[in-house]
Amino acid sequence: MPKKVIISADSTCDLSPELIKRYDIRIVPLYVNLADKVCRDGVDVTPDDIYAFVSRTGILPTTAAVNPEEYLSFFKDMQAGGDCDLIHINISSDMSSCHQNARLASEALSGVYAVDSMNLSTGSGHLVIEAAEMAEAGMAAADIVKELESLRTKVDASFVIDTLEYLHKGGRCSSVAALGANLLKLKPCIEVVNGKMGVGKKYRGSLSSVLPEYASDRLKAKGVKPRRVFITHSGCEAELLSLVRRKIESLAMFDEIIETRAGCTISCHCGPGTLGVLFIRS
Repeated sequence: MPKKVIISADSTCDLSPELIKRYDIRIVPLYVNLADKVCRDGVDVTPDDIYAFVSRTGILPTTAAVNPEEYLSFFKDMQAGGDCDLIHINISSDMSSCHQNARLASEALSGVYAVDSMNLSTGSGHLVIEAAEMAEAGMAAADIVKELESLRTKVDASFVIDTLEYLHKGGRCSSVAALGANLLKLKPCIEVVNGKMGVGKKYRGSLSSVLPEYASDRLKAKGVKPRRVFITHSGCEAELLSLVRRKIESLAMFDEIIETRAGCTISCHCGPGTLGVLFIRS
């Protein structure tokens, strides 16, 4: 009989407290540096705290990965309750050193698997929930890992960004590009492909007109897995969320539509007003 399998993830998976409890997920928080204060993502600091800090100081906080020693301690604690295997799902290794650090820690223990999600936010969150459902169904850890490695390339993750201010402050966007986008009212779509972020379609107009169009564009292709879709945002008005939800509901494609708020790590890089529609292709 397979061992019990525990699923854990980085805080960057952006699953809500309700989903974390529902699927019994263990979370490892990344770090956010507010000037000389080091905070744990979702524990000591919230996205709104970050926005207030940037507004007050003009300084963009930095983020930091979990180190190997911390992962090792966490994995040992998770296995201390009995004979079990552990699968930990990381943000893409192209975006953070978290996966490398978790993998180093996992190699020091038996029955611990570190999985590179090749994704971020609820793109990773999709894999976390899939893993939890497979574990609940009694699958062995090695088989779950194999399924996740196949599934991760089918996750469709993208976001429309309202302002390039945070990307500019973080050195990921030039002043000229940011100014041009603002003047032309461009809302770029950031796509995750093969673990890396790139710019897709550039929308023009207000978020109220752009976001329903964006949702329709992402979902019009064939082969969408109907189980669930995430609407993940970094602090959007309820009216905008409702517009996107209604658009998705009108397509009648999904069994479950889940709204989640992005955590500190993601919000620190994209800023307020960012929204993504994330799902899995079959």
